[in-house]
Amino acid sequence: MLLDEIKVGESENIEFKRELPEKAEKYIKTIVAFANTSGGKLIIGVEDRSMEIVGVRAEEIPVLIDKMTNVIADTVTPQLIPAITSAQIDDKNIIIIEIFPGAARPYYISAMGQENGTFVRVNATTRLADPVMLRELQLQGRNQFYDETILPDKELDVKAAKKLCMDMQRHIEQALQARGEVPTQKEITLTNLENWEVIKRVEGKLYPTIAFDLLTSNTQRFAKIQCGLFKGTDRVVFIDKREFDGSIYEQIEEAYQFVLKHINLGAEINGLYRKESYELPPSAIREAIANAVTHRNYMDRACIQVCVYDDRVEITSPGMLYGGLTIDMIKNGRTRIRNAGIAEVFGRMYVIEGWGTGIRRMIDACKEYGVPEPVLTEVGTDFRVEFFRKKFSVRTERTDSRTDDVTQRQKQILMLIRENPEVSTTTMAKALSCSRSTISEAIKELKNKKIIVRVGSDRKGYWKIIENGLK
Repeated sequence: MLLDEIKVGESENIEFKRELPEKAEKYIKTIVAFANTSGGKLIIGVEDRSMEIVGVRAEEIPVLIDKMTNVIADTVTPQLIPAITSAQIDDKNIIIIEIFPGAARPYYISAMGQENGTFVRVNATTRLADPVMLRELQLQGRNQFYDETILPDKELDVKAAKKLCMDMQRHIEQALQARGEVPTQKEITLTNLENWEVIKRVEGKLYPTIAFDLLTSNTQRFAKIQCGLFKGTDRVVFIDKREFDGSIYEQIEEAYQFVLKHINLGAEINGLYRKESYELPPSAIREAIANAVTHRNYMDRACIQVCVYDDRVEITSPGMLYGGLTIDMIKNGRTRIRNAGIAEVFGRMYVIEGWGTGIRRMIDACKEYGVPEPVLTEVGTDFRVEFFRKKFSVRTERTDSRTDDVTQRQKQILMLIRENPEVSTTTMAKALSCSRSTISEAIKELKNKKIIVRVGSDRKGYWKIIENGLK
């Protein structure tokens, strides 16, 4: 298992060091970043570039383990307890420092202070937490939710609150009827909203929260969905674009209808009957948009973006996965609540399910539809879902004028390169849940087909797509 992790290369959860650096700060930043994100392993005795296992001398292991234990205890606030062990691979010793996602966030380097010493893991790099990330880590450490923050300068709009109650009631009844169930929900009242902490009482007076504002008038500047239809496979030429604001539950429906408007609707003949169907499963599209609105980081100064290209539909929401979650964890049904008030309301409205099943349902819907599984990636500090359209076919032109289909894996690699020409094979492997050797083989084929070239060195260069290689 450990050898397999090493072969995949460095990622958001794995970092290699040939030897323990003399300057502790060089590895303590990574330790802190792992604790503030989704955990990880720092492995000593592995070359970071070649992933060659160079090993650590056996007699040095106890000394190094004691040294690292003391350094972490002395330099990290709050207290962080690592799991430090040794292992042997191919007769060579390595040291593994495993850090689990911390509960007392933010963790930081004591001497640098919280503002300058808090680090997070973004893809395979360690970065200083920006003010938004730091604020979110502080809220996590206090077990608080940003959307439940009171807006003390605003009075509760009782009329808007009653409208929200009625809208919730209507959505619940419609959802139950669609399922063939008899609506039994009692009338929703302001008391319910208070119990769900969508509104809060302070010294006998009710105040709106950020969640209430988002669900009603929505005065939050970046709480919007930007939708665009593009010509081709990149963001160069707009064909249609819309921006939806207002109540966030209304935004979900508007963005969903935008996508349906711009993907293909076909027909199948089954016996005497003609059945119309979209090229992508509508339920999966709706689920992805609803998840983006529910789980995005509302402190981030960016909007949700829904992009329709010739080859794919792409939904990007601000904010990395929350609370130590990883892609593999959410695929297996694990969930963490970033916006408790919104999640409570949407769960009761049947906009989302409260069991972490949304991602699994999207994947299953695509399989049933006969389209590729959606690709889930963290792009910098954003989270993205990509659906690949049925009608798209990329072909290549060789010097002998023959054409060959590009595989689905190669299409996915091309998408990652378009988003980030400097993307590494390690990051591609992690994003696409496959080995680095699989990525390397696909890249080799793309090079042979004269679709991509590498410009510059392996470490500091970038990928370039040869547009006339795509037919």
